[in-house]
Amino acid sequence: MKTTIRIGCGAGFSGDRLESALVLAEKGALDFLVLECLAERTIALAQKRKQHDPTKGYDPLLERRITALLPLLISNRIRLVTNMGAANPIAAAEAICRIARQMGISVTVAAVTGDDVFSQLTGQEKALETGQPLDAAGPLLSANAYLGADAILPALETGADIIVTGRVADPSLFVAPLVHTFGWSLDDTHLMGQATVIGHLMECAGQLTGGYFADPGKKDVPDFAHLGHPFVEVSAEGKAVFGKVSGTGGVLNLATAREQLLYEVMDPACYFTPDVVADFTEVSLTQCGPDRVQATGGRGSHRPETLKVSVGYGAGFVGEGEISYAGANALGRAQLAGETIRQRLAASFQELRVDYIGLTSVHRTAFGHHPAPYEIRLRVAGKARTAEQAAWVGEEVEALYTNGPAGGGGARKYVHEVVGIISTLIPRHCVHPSVTIRQV
Repeated sequence: MKTTIRIGCGAGFSGDRLESALVLAEKGALDFLVLECLAERTIALAQKRKQHDPTKGYDPLLERRITALLPLLISNRIRLVTNMGAANPIAAAEAICRIARQMGISVTVAAVTGDDVFSQLTGQEKALETGQPLDAAGPLLSANAYLGADAILPALETGADIIVTGRVADPSLFVAPLVHTFGWSLDDTHLMGQATVIGHLMECAGQLTGGYFADPGKKDVPDFAHLGHPFVEVSAEGKAVFGKVSGTGGVLNLATAREQLLYEVMDPACYFTPDVVADFTEVSLTQCGPDRVQATGGRGSHRPETLKVSVGYGAGFVGEGEISYAGANALGRAQLAGETIRQRLAASFQELRVDYIGLTSVHRTAFGHHPAPYEIRLRVAGKARTAEQAAWVGEEVEALYTNGPAGGGGARKYVHEVVGIISTLIPRHCVHPSVTIRQV
C-alpha cells in the first residue's frame, strides 16, 4: 500500500482554462488528476442538451480537454477523475473512447451513473430555499442528487484509467481516491472530515493559488497571467501538503488557503456532504515552504441519511438591451433614457431592472457623492414568460437611437432562456449508483 499520493486539480468549473491541467499532468508528478467541471446550473443546461440529442449532455469542452490530456495521462500513468459526464456520463465515456481510438491509445473508462433522480420526484417535495412545493417554481427540467465517495469507489476498483461521473459532491472527487488508495473506512468520520477539508481546499482549482484572491496593491499575486493550479500530497494518516508546480504563476499561502477553506461554507462546524458532516473549526493551516501549505485537523460526525438534490426548472426568459452615452452630462442623458424605458415597459414586466454600468449596476447605489462620469452604459433587463415578450426590452433600447437623448451609441440587444435552480432532499437509500465500463 502506498504511504503518500499526489492529486492535482486541473479545472474548477466547466469553462476553466485547459492548459493548467496540462501543466499538472506533465510536470506535477501526479497519481490522480481531478477535473471539477460541474455546477448546479451547468447540469440543468446539460440535461436540456441531452433532451435535444441523447448522445450529448456531457461537458461541452470534454473532447478538447481529453484530446489534449489523454497522451499525458497514459504515458505518466495518471488516473483521471472528473464530473464532465454531467447529464450523460455513459455518452461521455463513449466520447472518450472515440478520441482514444482515433489517437491509437488503449484506455478503460468507468462511467458512474445514478445521480439522475428526476423520475422519482412528484413535484410536491418541499424546496429547501422556499419551503414551497418544487413545481411552484416553474416547470421542472432536471433533478440530480449529489453522490458521494461511495458511488465513485466501485469505479476506481475496476482499475479504469478514467472515471467520469455526473453530479457528485465536489469534495468527493478527492475523497474517493484517498479512500481507495489508503483503504480508509467510510465510517471513520474524522478521516472523512479531513478528506473533505482536502477536497474542499482543492475543488476550485486556481482559487487556492491566487485566483479570485488578487487585489492589486493589497493582495498581489505574481505572474497572474500564468496562474498554476494546485496539487496536494496526502499521507496515509491524512496529513496534507498543498503546492503548485514550480515556475507557474500565482501564490499559495495561508491567506489564499484560509479564504478557500471558508468559501461557500455557511457553518464551519457543520458542513454537510454525502460523505460526512465535516467540522472545519479545528483545522490548522501551516506555511511549510514557498507555495506550500499544510492542513491538518479536519474532523466530522455522522454521514447524512439524505442527499441533496439540485433541481432545475424553467424560469422564463430575460430580454436585455444596452446603449452607451459619453461626454458632458453623460449620466443625465443615460438617466433620461433609463426613465423613458421604465415608463414604457414597467406596466408590462413584473421584473424590470435599469442599471447604469460603472455607477450603480452592482450595488444599486453610488455610495455618496462622486464626480459625474464622462461615459456611462445603460443596461435594461426584463424577465418575461415568453421569448417574444422578452425581446421587447432590447427593441425599446435600440429605439433610443432616434427616440432617446442625444449621443446614444453602441446599442445591443439579446434574449436568453433562464434556468432556475432550487434544491430538495431525498433519502440516501432511494439513490442507486452504478458503474458502466467502456474501453478501447
